[in-house]
Amino acid sequence: MRESRDRVRAAIRNSGLDFPDDRITVNLAPADLRKEGAAFDLPMALGILSATGVVKPGLIADAVALGELSLDGHIRPVRGVLPVALHCRRRGVPRLLVPAGNAAEAAVVSGVGVIPLATLREMDALWSALVCQLGG
Repeated sequence: MRESRDRVRAAIRNSGLDFPDDRITVNLAPADLRKEGAAFDLPMALGILSATGVVKPGLIADAVALGELSLDGHIRPVRGVLPVALHCRRRGVPRLLVPAGNAAEAAVVSGVGVIPLATLREMDALWSALVCQLGG
């Protein structure tokens, strides 16, 4: 998870988005559940962008995101997308943001809107469009 911190910071900055100068704490609860891999990069970036006002917080309340970030802001495919999509369907989560390379895998699960993303910049544009659609 330590490497994630550096990837997320670099990806946000290299995507031309503002990264806060303040100290940031990301809580990946529950503490007793082991977190490994880079699939948490995109959710962390999304949380930071929400906290700074780039992404409207109400929009992420009904979405799940996963993906690894490269230093230049590209979103890389990750393992485990299918189980996450199934979990979203069971829980009634309407949207799942995934790396473009995982979109076909996630799309086999009906009842979940799969939103493929290639870059953080693309994510920023997507959320801006959703704000306009939802009247925010």
